[in-house]
Amino acid sequence: MTTRDTMELKEEAIRSHYAAALGLLTGFDHAPRLGTASAAPQAEASPGIGTRPRFRSTTPGLVTRSTARPGGVRLMERIGALGDGLVTPLQAQAMGALRRALAIALAMGESFAQATALAELKKANLEARLPEPRRAEFSDLLAAEALIVLHAFGNATAFLLAPHLGETSVEIGTVDEILTDNAPLALQGALWELDQDIARHATDEPRLIATLAAFAEALMIRIAARAETTPATAPYAGASWRIEADGLTLSGFAPARAAKGSTLTMQFKKPTEVVGNHIAKYQAMRLAKMLMAYDFDRKLNPFAELGGFIFTFMGDGKPGTGKTTLIQMMAGLLHGYCQTAGYPFRYQNFSIDQIDSYQGKSGQNAKAFITNIIDPAVIAFGTIDDIDQIAGKRGDRQSSAGQQEVTAVFMEAFAGANTVVRGNCTFGMFSNFPENVDDALRQRAGARFLVDGPQSREDYIDILSLLLGKNHTIPLGDHDLFAAQEIKRAVAASFESHARPQEEGLVKVWDQTARDLGPLDTIAKLGAYLKAIQQADDRFTGRAIKNITDAVKVRAMDFELPDEWMDQPDLFLFKPYDDKLAMIRSLMTPITVDMVVQEINRYADSEFRYADKSDEVAIAGMVRDMGRMEAANRRFVEGRG
Repeated sequence: MTTRDTMELKEEAIRSHYAAALGLLTGFDHAPRLGTASAAPQAEASPGIGTRPRFRSTTPGLVTRSTARPGGVRLMERIGALGDGLVTPLQAQAMGALRRALAIALAMGESFAQATALAELKKANLEARLPEPRRAEFSDLLAAEALIVLHAFGNATAFLLAPHLGETSVEIGTVDEILTDNAPLALQGALWELDQDIARHATDEPRLIATLAAFAEALMIRIAARAETTPATAPYAGASWRIEADGLTLSGFAPARAAKGSTLTMQFKKPTEVVGNHIAKYQAMRLAKMLMAYDFDRKLNPFAELGGFIFTFMGDGKPGTGKTTLIQMMAGLLHGYCQTAGYPFRYQNFSIDQIDSYQGKSGQNAKAFITNIIDPAVIAFGTIDDIDQIAGKRGDRQSSAGQQEVTAVFMEAFAGANTVVRGNCTFGMFSNFPENVDDALRQRAGARFLVDGPQSREDYIDILSLLLGKNHTIPLGDHDLFAAQEIKRAVAASFESHARPQEEGLVKVWDQTARDLGPLDTIAKLGAYLKAIQQADDRFTGRAIKNITDAVKVRAMDFELPDEWMDQPDLFLFKPYDDKLAMIRSLMTPITVDMVVQEINRYADSEFRYADKSDEVAIAGMVRDMGRMEAANRRFVEGRG
């Protein structure tokens, strides 16, 4: 994780620019140089004065310059015109956020000028004593200041408006009027384009806020790209500033995210309503409590530091075995815990309807999904249901370009060079056909949840009673209702079942290793078993070993945080980070050989299961294609005869 020396952007420095910010919002004239005016012009401030025709220069050399007449940009009037004559609370919030963001941006530009040679060069230029050799440096620093001010404006606007965003979204395209002559002109160009976007898209208040937020995001993307080729911005890119009054931290050209937890509408399930799936249910319940240990001040989870946190997991099973129910249970637990603690909670599912036919759009949708979930200001749970339909296998000609884009984004996000696991979120991938998921993407799932549904006679009695409900008088009979669902007993039995492998291909490897080495009771013997598995399936790579050891570390934390810690936040959730770390460390148990063997077998069983299914599906497809070709040849010969 990158550490920064965060400086304070003082409140008095920001407030000193309020008058200039208000002046920009009240009105100024701007002739577009790069953007295209498409919005209807605002009414003249002085009615009755005719508009002049557009002037075309006849002077040689000036004919290619923009001759657009400067137009009035009056954002406060533009926003106020959406109401009935009185400014509404939401309009006032928008105006206040824009003024505050402009003041922050101007203060940030001033801070950059003072930290570099720009302040001195500005003074020298004003006094007409700027040395000729330093004019290039002066221009570079002015351009850097313009980019910094624009990004800070977009960043602060997006942050301040985040709590007021609803479900409405607006597509505004790219921001074109990016001027880098100096900071004031840069802000005028950006506000001119914002005025155009409001006129085009903001037909009501929800769309106004959505338009402002979309513009801020688009502006930040454009400026961050420009800054990569502007070396003079380096002092800003590598530092951060804190604005305490807003709780905002500007870290270079990285977007700051406000804590916005959307209202979650879902049919939650209680753990008692999940029948079977003992290990999956147990791990989902523990993971929900693990997420709640996240420390918002330190931006880190003690479980992530200790190595027992599940960042990504794969849930696979036959149709109808309870994957959706498991999602509803885990989301319900997190929603309840976060409501008790007052934490923002965000749940989002990435579905097939976000695969777009436009090139690059699917990847953008996937990136936006990842960004929303990893937001360090919230507790988040992201799911990708039916991932085999959403993320395409590389090299699969039946996968669309959009599916390939999504695969690339997920692979980079889940285990890429820039992946940072803070412990505030987790991603669950679910599939009925995990063998159809790209091997590299599937192996990025750190944990495996086999969602096999009800298995025993008791499970089927429990699920029948549960689903029948109460509107009947049928006697229960000789059965202890839900006793088989007692989580500790069921999980212990499920883990013990993995003391030996279950898939036929892995059983052969296990038996051969046992004959050669005897009991697997040393690290050397366990390593030899892993090598034997790799020889049987070359897809069993170093990442598989990492996933196994991560799962073992989770088992070392084979304890459930007490329910009262969730119900009474002062007992754990609201304690300082170091206290949380010490409390969790005191509950840890030593790693045993049995844990390692069971986790090796659990993971390897899943890989052999996927490989066997994948090979069988491929063989069946080839046989079907050969049969079709044979039938076609026969029909062709018969037609000629």
